[in-house]
Amino acid sequence: MAYQPIRLPSMTGLRVLLAIAERGSTTAAAESINLSQSAVSKQLLSLETLLGGPVFTRLPTGMVPTELGQIYIEHARIAVKAMEDAALRALRLGADPKTLRLQVLPIFGDRWLLPRFADFAQRHPDIDLQFTTFVSETQFEPPDGVFRYGQGQFPGEDAIYLLGRDVILACTPGYEAKLGGPERLEDFAQGTMLEHPQTPLHWSTLAAAYGLPELEPRHRMRFGYYTMVIRAALSGQGMALIPRKLIEEELLSGALVNPGGIGFLASHGYWFCVNNSLPKRAALRIFQDWLQTTVAAAPEQRRAP
Repeated sequence: MAYQPIRLPSMTGLRVLLAIAERGSTTAAAESINLSQSAVSKQLLSLETLLGGPVFTRLPTGMVPTELGQIYIEHARIAVKAMEDAALRALRLGADPKTLRLQVLPIFGDRWLLPRFADFAQRHPDIDLQFTTFVSETQFEPPDGVFRYGQGQFPGEDAIYLLGRDVILACTPGYEAKLGGPERLEDFAQGTMLEHPQTPLHWSTLAAAYGLPELEPRHRMRFGYYTMVIRAALSGQGMALIPRKLIEEELLSGALVNPGGIGFLASHGYWFCVNNSLPKRAALRIFQDWLQTTVAAAPEQRRAP
């Protein structure tokens, strides 16, 4: 009998499988591995077609692994970790010590990092930085550092806190006037709250910080990407909870305002993370020092209600 080779899932498919298992939805999984939701859905469909059955059961509370899914999830964790370690070791053999690969969240890169990057490039023209928002299936290049959003507990990584905990309620001056010059949180509850469901920057978090957990806004508008939340706020469609550092220019220009000084100290923020099992190259240490110096030069105005 001729040998029939076993068809194996792609590395991207396994990463999607693990991300959905950890986050419980394709939307949350897409953000965690920096792929679009449609790309995650296509990878999941291809994986289920290959395996001959569903790997998740879709429930109102989220996606739960089936028995088939559990089998592959258990071994996918081992396989993905092994391939990442092998690829990283192989890459280091011939890596240019003056080249850094950084994985950047699009919202953070667009609104904070890239506007300041000219300073680093001018100070260190010999260091070549390559930015990416995801790792392709055909070209796996492990990053030297990763910008993440969370509470700072990232297994296997050393994390440097950057910014994001100082969160304010922002809107346009026109929208503030539409609400009649609000001063208290109860006044803002008469408006429309702009939210991204996969972030912790929700009205409920704000209301709880002010000791009003039962207070609800009159309307809510939700978006699949946080960039759309900021864009909607800039176009006067409502109010949004936004880390102050991400909208500094708009606050200075008056395009957005923080009426009443409403805001809170969030538990989540932006971090720069590196694998703690690998030696830090000189170029990476230089970049980390620049990051910390840049952040320290304009510290957050951390505040509590």
